[in-house]
Amino acid sequence: MLRISVITDSDQNTRLQIEGWLVGPWVEELRRLSSKALSESKGLTLDLERLLFVDSDGVALLRELSTRNVAQLNCSPFIQQQLKESAVC
Repeated sequence: MLRISVITDSDQNTRLQIEGWLVGPWVEELRRLSSKALSESKGLTLDLERLLFVDSDGVALLRELSTRNVAQLNCSPFIQQQLKESAVC
């Protein structure tokens, strides 16, 4: 299960807190919410402090978002290891 909470939403930036497991259909939900924020010409920040696990599709999405200048904060050591090759945290 995954919880995505809007922490802040201003004219310039949206900050989402991601909690739980970024797997399966939740990857597409995060993709949808991220695309919406980015399409509104806002910056996007993901707070990953409470993210416990990411599957391969989730890793691919986080890598893709990092190439779109999405800030990713508070990665746990476990998530950092999963994303190690892309250095997004």
